[in-house]
Amino acid sequence: MSSSLAPFFKAKGVAVLGASTNPKKLSYGIVKNLISHGYEGKVYPVNPNADEILGLKVYPTITDVPDPVELAVVVLPVTMIMETMKAVGERGIKAAVVITGGFKELGEEGAKIERDLKALTDSYGMRIVGPNCVGTMGMYTGLNSTFIKGMPIAGPIAFVSQSGALGGGVVDLVLDSNIGFSHFASLGNQMDVNETDMIEYLGDDDNVKVIAVYTEGLTDGQRFIKVCREVSRKKPIVFLKAGKNEAGAKAVSSHTGSLAGSYAAYQAALKQAGVIEVQTLSELFTVAWTLGTQPLPKNKRVAMTTNAGGAAALAADSIDFYGFSLAKIDPKIQERLRTKLNPSAQVSNPVDMLGSVSPEDYHWSLENLDADDGVDVLLPILVPQALVDTPGVAQAWIEIKKNTKKTLLAILTGKHSTLEAEQALNRAGVPVFTYPDQVGPALKGLWDHKEYLDSPKFEQIKVEGVDKNKMAVALKLVGERKAVGEYESRIMLEAYDIPNVPGDLATSADEAVEIAKICGYPVVLKIVAEGLLHKSDAGGIKLNIKSDEELRVAFDNLVAHIAKVEPSAEIKGAMVERMAAKGQEVIVGMRRDATFGPMMMFGMGGTMVELLKDIAFKIAPLSREDILAMINETIAGRLLKGFRGSKPADMEAVVDVIARLSQLAIDNPEISEIEINPLIVYPEGEGVMAIDSRAILK
Repeated sequence: MSSSLAPFFKAKGVAVLGASTNPKKLSYGIVKNLISHGYEGKVYPVNPNADEILGLKVYPTITDVPDPVELAVVVLPVTMIMETMKAVGERGIKAAVVITGGFKELGEEGAKIERDLKALTDSYGMRIVGPNCVGTMGMYTGLNSTFIKGMPIAGPIAFVSQSGALGGGVVDLVLDSNIGFSHFASLGNQMDVNETDMIEYLGDDDNVKVIAVYTEGLTDGQRFIKVCREVSRKKPIVFLKAGKNEAGAKAVSSHTGSLAGSYAAYQAALKQAGVIEVQTLSELFTVAWTLGTQPLPKNKRVAMTTNAGGAAALAADSIDFYGFSLAKIDPKIQERLRTKLNPSAQVSNPVDMLGSVSPEDYHWSLENLDADDGVDVLLPILVPQALVDTPGVAQAWIEIKKNTKKTLLAILTGKHSTLEAEQALNRAGVPVFTYPDQVGPALKGLWDHKEYLDSPKFEQIKVEGVDKNKMAVALKLVGERKAVGEYESRIMLEAYDIPNVPGDLATSADEAVEIAKICGYPVVLKIVAEGLLHKSDAGGIKLNIKSDEELRVAFDNLVAHIAKVEPSAEIKGAMVERMAAKGQEVIVGMRRDATFGPMMMFGMGGTMVELLKDIAFKIAPLSREDILAMINETIAGRLLKGFRGSKPADMEAVVDVIARLSQLAIDNPEISEIEINPLIVYPEGEGVMAIDSRAILK
């Protein structure tokens, strides 16, 4: 499927429908770009009212265009789009960039036109980039179907952007720096081709060393994770998500729902798929450029050599914040450094060679630091000064780059006097940072990718012992209700072999006593009432009931109390359950995310869950490694391992519950949310017990 995207970057011929003779029109700019950057294929302007554009013959219709033509670029009004695309399909062209706007971005009327266009182009087996986009570029072929001014030099970064305007701005930003791109794709409305399609295609292109993605939202989250898991094994993917704010999200009923916003789903999905998330547009390209040009470090030890202590201090803060550290320079290396550097130079880390540094000083210091087995990353820093040969220093760094196998990043804190040096370094594949604090995220990106490559390949954890008949009974009990409490949800848990505290529903005091005799005293009494999910807030729980008489009184009092304080709640009875032995309380839950599907949650449980917010998320399906990582991200997980002499808890039982709840969510898409809170975890080998649960259905 991904090979169907090749014409967007490698077409042997391109037809521009709606090509204009007016230099102020976008279509004129597209034709100009197609003939200005070394593209060797044929370019066919199409316009019934023109004979020649920029020296090219103009064809009246797409039918008149000769072979070879493998890509159509459409710049015509939306009112002409159906007729135009039908003609493109009849011509046998299988790829088209629809620059034209006026589709779903304008509302329902435009959305209907877009749906009709999708149906039409699908009938011809056509792949569409857009509509409402700025086009594509293939830097190694020179094919530029955009109207963007300028084109980056050929290099390792493939850039995929949902926003065309932002993409154009990025191109302009990198033109002077000599940062190289392999591909550029503005996807617009993503009527057909989306980010995942592009990532899959670019994953198989040898010219692509790293994929940078900017998006406001994905369409098929599960496919995105699956494709990225595979592509991230071949090359890094760097991802910038816009629209992280959850302020406008609707409130939901369960703890899981209220704590698990859509951005949390993105964060979990990206991590599971080996995708490197960044927080700013600047980071998107500094991190991508680093990953596209540098080997991965063996460890996290950084050696700096500088002419400015302040810049080095800022860089040190940045690397420390992102988990790296200053290397301890071998004393023998320090002695060698002293033989040629300024007598006043500092030869520990950072190596501070003072203001009047020479290119030879940098070469000498870096050469020796490169020889130190305790150094993994070389980080030269220069703040330009009147007596410093900045281009010469850059050349010294380039010479080191030719010979080292270590990660080499460079900081040039300047602009006016450093552009020539910056361009030379970038051309040589040495990533340059203007600000010292930019280096930390780049190093973290390298390490994140290394950790993913070192991790085992995804293998979904298997669950056995599922009783689908019992699950069907539980769903039948729910009927048309949206929110259900413990009685129905505990049957769902039982169907997936998740242990519940012994107990049952009592509709009278006599029934409560009979259940208590089976469970054994002491017992807990918990109200069951439709429209009342948080029982403790309403005083709907009675603890440590020790006799039949005490239970009868407690039952009647509890029902009367809830009838008074929650008159709208429809009381069904009360759960009678054995008082569970104390253990560590955790929460395990699921919220079904609109983009990614079942999002699992784990963290500190009980009544403090919303206050502490000690939670971690993963997207199902899960591997064993996913589950352990989710547990280990939390304070609750660290407590399970044993803290200050306490016994380790039954981690394997927790892993099993998360796996089973995950499978429940996968098997039953009608369940929007489900949670166990608390799940009591006992010492190692003694298992777990679900004490309370609830579910929300679509």
